[in-house]
Formats: sequence, structure tokens, C-alpha cells
Amino acid sequence: MISSTINDREFFKDMNNIIGYMNGFVEGAEIGKDKFLNSLAKNGIQIFKEFVDQQARVDPKMYHHIYEWYQTGAASGRLFDIDYSIENSGLTFNGTLSQSASIKSGSNVPFYDKARIMENGISVTIKPKTAKALKFNNGADDIFVSGQVTVENPGGIAVVGAFENIFELFFTQHFRQSVLELTGIKKYLESSRDFKDNFRYAKTQGKQKGINVGYNWITRAGDLSD
Repeated sequence: MISSTINDREFFKDMNNIIGYMNGFVEGAEIGKDKFLNSLAKNGIQIFKEFVDQQARVDPKMYHHIYEWYQTGAASGRLFDIDYSIENSGLTFNGTLSQSASIKSGSNVPFYDKARIMENGISVTIKPKTAKALKFNNGADDIFVSGQVTVENPGGIAVVGAFENIFELFFTQHFRQSVLELTGIKKYLESSRDFKDNFRYAKTQGKQKGINVGYNWITRAGDLSD
């Protein structure tokens, strides 16, 4: 049997460092992933809120219920919010509706749950506490109604499910374009030369260099969304 052993310490040291660099790049990207996703999510939520505000100003009849009275389309009047969680598969967004604190003209107390009730098309029954009749104004005249009144769709049919629909529309269709493509994140991730340009340091700096390059590569992608 003929055999030969290569004992080139420098060669194997270089190879180990190169492999370490490659593994380190992946590890660094994994370490920086949460920071990247946090930046991506926060920016996406802000874009979503501004998107809803814009749509509400264009079509107030459809979105007035998710704002305080007389503040439709204004950031200060929003009755909705978005939070997120980072899962193994990526980002999960959740929309919530909050209580109203404003008072509609002609009323004495806020319609606290207006956003949820109108969004879900829940009927509301109004009845006098002490008076014998209810007083309404149709814009021109006062109308008196004895007993209780049930309003089937207090926000109007157009608002039912409107927030859910725009939420789904944005995060299933517009998120990719408005957050990933227009900010340049998608192009950056697909065309970045970080790994290749820093490969010349692999033989001498090994895994730690790979970790630094991978971490900086992924976190810079998050900075693009700011």
C-alpha cells in the first residue's frame, strides 16, 4: 500500500479560518436577525398607519369609525394600533382597536367602544335613563322618540370589516412593495457584496471576521427601512 500524509500546518490553518469565516457569516447574520426584523416591523407599522390615514381622508365614510369624532385621517385621532412578534417563520402583525374618549356633538358621554362595535356591525340599543323620550337631530329638526331605539349598524354598512380588510390588504400585498422594495431592502439583500468583498480577510481573521461581516450585513438592511 502506498500512502502519503500532507502536514502543511499553514495550509490547514488557512482552510480552517476560511471555513470559520463562512460559518461565522451565517452566525453573525443570525445574531443580527432580530435587530433587522425589529427595524423592519417598526417601519412597516408606521407606513401602515400613514397608509390608513391617507385612505381615511379619501374615503371618510369607510374609516371614520377607527378615529375619534371629527378627526378622521388624523394621526392624533387614531383608534387603532399594531403590534408585532418575531416568530421562527418571520414577523407576525396584530391589529387592535382602542376606546374612544371624544364626545360627538349632541351627546354627553363618549361612545367608548365605537371602533369595535362599528367595525363588527354590532347593533346598539339606546334608551332613556330618566326621561320619557329620546331626542335626536337629523340635521334640520329635533326628533323625539318614546321608549328605546335599536340602531342596527351605528357606523353604517360601509365601515363593517373595513379595518380588517385594509389590514389584510396592506400586510399581504403592499408590505412587500412599500417596505421591502421601495426602501431598497430587497435589492440590498439580493445583491450585497459584503461576504465576497471581505473574503480576503478569511484566511487571517477566520470566524470572528465572518461574524462581524454577517452581523453588519443584516443590520444595515434594517437601517434602510428607517
